[in-house]
Amino acid sequence: MATVVLGVTGCIGVYKACEVLRELQRHGVDVRVVMTEHAMRFVSVLTFEALSHHPVFVDQFALGGESDIQHVSLADEADLLLVAPATANILGKFAHGIADDALSTLFTATTTPVVVAPAMNVNMFRHPAVVANVETLRARGVRFVEPGTGYLACGWLGQGRLAEVGDIVAAALAALARRRDLQGDTVLVTAGPTVEDIDPVRFVSNRSSGRMGYRLAEAARDRGARVVLVSGPATVPEPSGVETIRVRSAQEMADAVAARVPEATIVAMAAAVSDYRPGTVAPRKIKKSEGGLTLELVRTPDILRSLGAAKGGRFLVGFAAETDDVRGNARKKLAEKGLDLIVANDVSRDGSGFAAETNAATLLDAAGGEVEVPRTSKRELAERIWDRVAELRGRSPGGTQPRSHEGTEAAE
Repeated sequence: MATVVLGVTGCIGVYKACEVLRELQRHGVDVRVVMTEHAMRFVSVLTFEALSHHPVFVDQFALGGESDIQHVSLADEADLLLVAPATANILGKFAHGIADDALSTLFTATTTPVVVAPAMNVNMFRHPAVVANVETLRARGVRFVEPGTGYLACGWLGQGRLAEVGDIVAAALAALARRRDLQGDTVLVTAGPTVEDIDPVRFVSNRSSGRMGYRLAEAARDRGARVVLVSGPATVPEPSGVETIRVRSAQEMADAVAARVPEATIVAMAAAVSDYRPGTVAPRKIKKSEGGLTLELVRTPDILRSLGAAKGGRFLVGFAAETDDVRGNARKKLAEKGLDLIVANDVSRDGSGFAAETNAATLLDAAGGEVEVPRTSKRELAERIWDRVAELRGRSPGGTQPRSHEGTEAAE
């Protein structure tokens, strides 16, 4: 039986949390409740204890029945943390690592998926600080159930009321389904740019930050996979719980992938690998002189094509960062390189390419299927990619039997 920790904060929409709890129970979920001090002003602890059949966690300094430290033991037991309703206050605490009550302390100890359903006045929801906090949490993998639009408790009309119970429960069940669907798999992910030296000072590279590949690695880790990340010089922090191999050039990336691919069941090539490198590297800095400078460039190894040619049972995921004829170019790459799935995105669009926290993509598969993913956080796009991989491998998210498959190369 799955265990969901339901976090409840101080908002008029608290009454819906009671319905969320009962609906989760109808789906066979064991629900444990954590309440903030302000939530208890709207609904009593007794109500949630009677509904959940468990003590409610309200005091971060109280020990559990067997002297457990509750914010640690509950975080360890949970398959999902669901916060509904989530006030502006709790979103701020979550985003900035403030742990001064039972719920915020539990959040900082939680390694399981987190789903939040915000509820507040429309102007509060649109406030720049709240918007920034939401974006920060999305980038870290927190999933949001968007608030509804209508008349609010304050009498205003706008977005801010707690989402419908059915939508909240559906989001929670979807997150639970994703929980361990890559368990037993070894996932090899590449990320970031590669760098090709011209001389000891200068090099040829691209604008990839590594974000998309890192989010793929984090999401695969959270879904139960053993993850090996081969990364070029990325500009984002290294993900925890993932074996990371640092490389610099396209050749170094090709060598690292070749060494580790035999153990992989899935390979997702999200790296923006340089297509060309200088034919020779000057041993000393090339000095400025009158006139121009001509560089001879030669092809780098085509890692993706090599993987496709020797795919075996692995599932290959590639990326196509395009600026025109996105679908056409992606379909061509999908076929030519023997991929199972390709993630195509238009990097010329704002918020959908390099160095951004968001992305939008079309997922194209070898059988002709297409799935549109509108602009969202790169973490959520990573989840959607793994959802699609699970579907194409013939098991729905939540399955635990590994299949032998792999992925391929791409750009951010």
